[in-house]
Amino acid sequence: MMKQCAGRQMTEPVFRVAVLLALCSLSIGVDVHQAQKTPSISSAVLQRHKRDWKWDKLYAYEESRPKNPPEKIGKLENTFFTSSTKFILKGDGANDKFGVTENGDIVVLAKLDRETQSVYNLSASLLNVHTGELVDKDDSFVIVVLDINDNIPVFDSDQSGSISESSSAGTTIMKVKATDADDSSTENGKIDFKLLNGTDLFKIKHNGDIITLKSDLDREKQSQYLIAVQAKDMPEHLTGNSASTVVTINIKDINDNIATFKKEKYLFNVKEDLKPGTEIGLLEVEDKDEIQNKDPTFVLQSKFHEVFDIKRTKEKDGMLSLKVPLDYEKVKTYMFNVIVEEHTVSRTPDNKGLLKRTQVIIDVTDVDEPPVFNQTEYTFSVLEGPFKSPVIGAVSAKDPDSASYKIRYTIEDVNCPVDVDPVNGYLSLKRTLDREQESLYTFQVTAHEDVPNGLKSSTMVSLKVLDINDNAPELTNGSYVYVCENDKPNTIIGTIGAYDKDENSGRFRFTLARKSSNFSLYDNQDNTANIVLKQGGFSTEDSEEYLLEIEIADGGTPEQKSVNLLQIKVCTCQSGRRVEYCMSYARTGMSVSALLAILLCIITILVIVILIVLRRRYQKEVLVTKASGEIHEQLVRYDEEGGGEMDTNGYDVSILSSACHDSSFRPSVGPALYAMVKKPPACKGDMAMMIEVKKDEADRDRDGIPYDTLHIYGYEGTESLAGSLSSLDSSSSGSNLDYDFIHEWGPRFRTLAQLYGVDGSDSDSSY
Repeated sequence: MMKQCAGRQMTEPVFRVAVLLALCSLSIGVDVHQAQKTPSISSAVLQRHKRDWKWDKLYAYEESRPKNPPEKIGKLENTFFTSSTKFILKGDGANDKFGVTENGDIVVLAKLDRETQSVYNLSASLLNVHTGELVDKDDSFVIVVLDINDNIPVFDSDQSGSISESSSAGTTIMKVKATDADDSSTENGKIDFKLLNGTDLFKIKHNGDIITLKSDLDREKQSQYLIAVQAKDMPEHLTGNSASTVVTINIKDINDNIATFKKEKYLFNVKEDLKPGTEIGLLEVEDKDEIQNKDPTFVLQSKFHEVFDIKRTKEKDGMLSLKVPLDYEKVKTYMFNVIVEEHTVSRTPDNKGLLKRTQVIIDVTDVDEPPVFNQTEYTFSVLEGPFKSPVIGAVSAKDPDSASYKIRYTIEDVNCPVDVDPVNGYLSLKRTLDREQESLYTFQVTAHEDVPNGLKSSTMVSLKVLDINDNAPELTNGSYVYVCENDKPNTIIGTIGAYDKDENSGRFRFTLARKSSNFSLYDNQDNTANIVLKQGGFSTEDSEEYLLEIEIADGGTPEQKSVNLLQIKVCTCQSGRRVEYCMSYARTGMSVSALLAILLCIITILVIVILIVLRRRYQKEVLVTKASGEIHEQLVRYDEEGGGEMDTNGYDVSILSSACHDSSFRPSVGPALYAMVKKPPACKGDMAMMIEVKKDEADRDRDGIPYDTLHIYGYEGTESLAGSLSSLDSSSSGSNLDYDFIHEWGPRFRTLAQLYGVDGSDSDSSY
């Protein structure tokens, strides 16, 4: 039985007809299945059926709409196929996009898209209808989706390129890129490009390369081209899909144009007091090239380049600046030419009429200028120490203006050791200089125009103080010299050196100013000397002190010498002369400053003692000369009793002194604080004498309280009618004293009676 090809209408192109013919040739076969149901044994032996599937690769076109009945694309054949069996499909698109009929025809159930999936892998099974058992093993096959031209070309997003101007013909500018989703192995997926405009300057190849046709591209005329490009599939066929896009071609600039001046003449007014480096004005140039390709060079006319300079700005223009100061009194106008030059990568077609030279005119403006020193700074040197001539040099300045005023000089620093002659500018020393204190002085000298409100200027002067050999050398490393108890003779017990405040001093020489029986000195000839032990036997228990008088000379001109005392300690040492204990000695000498300090302390103490004695003597004389009434008055006014008497003039103090004759006197219960001091009778003799006696006793008693703190209590003690009113006495005698008799003194003492609790209204109050 022959399979029939699926018919198609002949509306496809010619090449599709060839594909259909190939498909039909693959599907043609002979049905070798015989419908014998009970074959004999002999026939089975004579004819063996191959247990194999009878199909190959199947094909189906994409984008075909489902038909009713569905379109058949192939047939499943198997030698075991009977009416009791059926075919089953499994795999990609089984029962969804592809199905199988009862007689094994493979049909398309849905529309296919090759761009989504171009090959489907399936497998077929032959099952028994009644039992569901597998009659034959599964076998696989593929269905290939055939492409149709259903997609248009698509360009990439970025379609732009660039080329330098004046590039030669045939130069590749860029590659246009486009893709087609159809099968690239067929005409459906092949793309051909075509320019829709700009064909007079550009050409596009089949692979998408755009090249130039001419070499006269000029960025200054046109810097960008927009070219329409068409992409079409199925080349060399009238039919097919196409798309178009716009490609941007940028023309890159090169330095193919020279720079020229914008003006034939530039005029500037410049003040004469401008500083070197000041910008004067801009010489603008014009260049059609972009700024990165502009490379002009400016050339000044000879001899003027020493006064002026031209530098390029960021915009590649020329900036004219000043190299040296101008002087209106010498030159009032400058006139010179400036040439601009530039080397281009290509020859400029026409240089005629280009402004490559310009004239610069500079008018110098006169200004009132301050005095100008003949040097920007001055440096002088002078020897330290007493000077023979105070003049160390001179400064000079003049007025640069035509008026030429006289100049006066000053030094404003009052601490400057140099003075200046106001008329001639001579510098002279005001005092002796010491290099060891300060070796360099810097100060300013100011020059003034000798007119009202005249201008001024200053210059810096440096004065270097030169050294003379005026300092004696001093001993160093003296603390590292000691002798150990176990040192042997000829042992080097230390190395000493010297120091000199002067600079560039000569080699130091060391000698012993006084010979020593225990030590010797060896000059090492390298500004050091060794102390050598002559004999041993030293002990830390010996109280003798060892001193060396060492003379050091510096070898300068004039030579300076000094005698230095070196104290050598005796120490107990371990191995390697490591010090364990050193005996200390009292210093035999004392510096002048220490002596002056001690003397000043002694004089201060003597002055203080004399002042104290004079003060005491003066106080005694004053007390003796005072009258007895005045003494009572003074004592009552001295307020140390805690406010007992509110009014010192409100009563007669003589009442207290007369109370001792009253037989009603009530003595205090206990002794007062001052009762321990021996007291003369208070009512006998003069009160002033009594106070003097009490003061003398208090002064002689170092452990007692000074008398001037107890003078009231000493008099008002146990011999007073009122007893002691002192808080000291109260604290010692307790609180059981009876002061009721104070109430009998009258209303003037009411306040005192209330303070001591004799008022009946307060007797029961509790605090």
